[in-house]
Amino acid sequence: MRIGELALRTGVSVRSLRYYEEQGLLSSSRSASGQRHYTDTEVERVAFIQRLYAAGLSSRTISELLPCVDSPNEDHSDAALERMAQERDRLSEHIADLMRTRDSLDGLMAAARTYREQLRAAVTG
Repeated sequence: MRIGELALRTGVSVRSLRYYEEQGLLSSSRSASGQRHYTDTEVERVAFIQRLYAAGLSSRTISELLPCVDSPNEDHSDAALERMAQERDRLSEHIADLMRTRDSLDGLMAAARTYREQLRAAVTG
């Protein structure tokens, strides 16, 4: 299939598919005229890449994990597990940062509500 059909079947833009290929995440064969051609296997691969992006992984990290998918062996599995543990730690820290930010916003919102109530009381009182 050509790149436009892959884009339609996966819901991913042609531009993103080209980017995936530039980053070594996706491969294609080329016709004599230079058009990219993909197999049905690439539909599943694009979906997998999308899930990894949705999990917050970068293209660099994804490229480090793909050897475990493409040619599974003990070395690749060990490297992938180590990399995923690092990413999990990074995400956990990010979540903790977000929770601290949320808690700060909760405090600011409480202060703003109190201030607003004091203003209303002063105007009506």
